[in-house]
Amino acid sequence: MNKKLVLVVDDSAFMRKMISDIIHSSPYLEVIATARNGEDALKKVMELKPDVITLDVEMPLMDGISTLQEIMKKVPTPVVMLSSLTKSGADKTIEAMSYGAVDFIAKPSGSISLNIKDVESEIVQKVEHASRANYKLSINTSSSIQKKSYKPITSNRPIVAIGSSTGGPRALQQVITKLPAGFPSPVVIVQHMPKGFTKSLAERLDKLSNVTVKEVENGDLIENGKVYLAPGGSQFRVKEIHSRLYAEVKHEQPVNGHQPSVDVLFESIANVQDCHPLAVILTGMGSDGSNGMIHIKKRHPRTIAISQSKETCVVYGMPQAAEKTSLVDYVEDLENIGEVLVQKIRKKR
Repeated sequence: MNKKLVLVVDDSAFMRKMISDIIHSSPYLEVIATARNGEDALKKVMELKPDVITLDVEMPLMDGISTLQEIMKKVPTPVVMLSSLTKSGADKTIEAMSYGAVDFIAKPSGSISLNIKDVESEIVQKVEHASRANYKLSINTSSSIQKKSYKPITSNRPIVAIGSSTGGPRALQQVITKLPAGFPSPVVIVQHMPKGFTKSLAERLDKLSNVTVKEVENGDLIENGKVYLAPGGSQFRVKEIHSRLYAEVKHEQPVNGHQPSVDVLFESIANVQDCHPLAVILTGMGSDGSNGMIHIKKRHPRTIAISQSKETCVVYGMPQAAEKTSLVDYVEDLENIGEVLVQKIRKKR
């Protein structure tokens, strides 16, 4: 068995040793080298051509963002970012995802995490998955959109629900930025992410988009033309009260390992009366969302189900699971999904 070769980049010798030891615990991975800063990393990437890189966000001389951009220009390679649980760390991590990082890991306690072993299984899993990811798609900034025509729905109460995981932040950016101001539907989203990082993602999407994007709060009124992103560490449900839709956000137990969970969000929409859901499953590991899609389709047979095509997924797990239900109406390249939503949900004249 050929092991995947890993380059570990961190300015702390302690962290380089800890992360290397954790990665060596996987039978599928081998640390080929370590680097102490971005400049050192670039030299070793060019020389050794690793299969996957772990890259610290905060480093001297050349920080993680600059290093990532150079890697993607010169030797595109799957990268997993390691970030501190700070506002600045979260903002930079979300920025890194937009530049092509496959995934990220939040250090439990700052730049030098003495308890890094607490996320040992997460590090191994994410580095293994990144080594197999369709990573070149995450750095492809130009692609030709195949113009298609989609018959608009006739309902007066559409609601768009989106689920995503690995590769999701960049995918969401491509979808949400296609929506026009005054989009005649609310959009509710679950992106698998820890607490703190979802707020940074919502803020970035809001700056880039024509629609308002926010990290949803308990009790928010769910309105047309606005996008509501589930906060990390909480479950997000849509509740109907006196014919109006509100957000219920609660810290609960994870569902199938996820909090927030796409299944939880989708199943809550299944319980909303007289609505026309459009359920979208984007790139991600696992199968979250497929059970929820079954519930929505059962309660609302007119639901439009859309999955991201294998060819445009960083990880084709969640869309594949959705397609296996035989309930998906459209399998679309990522670049087309925003346009599908715009054509399907048009303002009534």
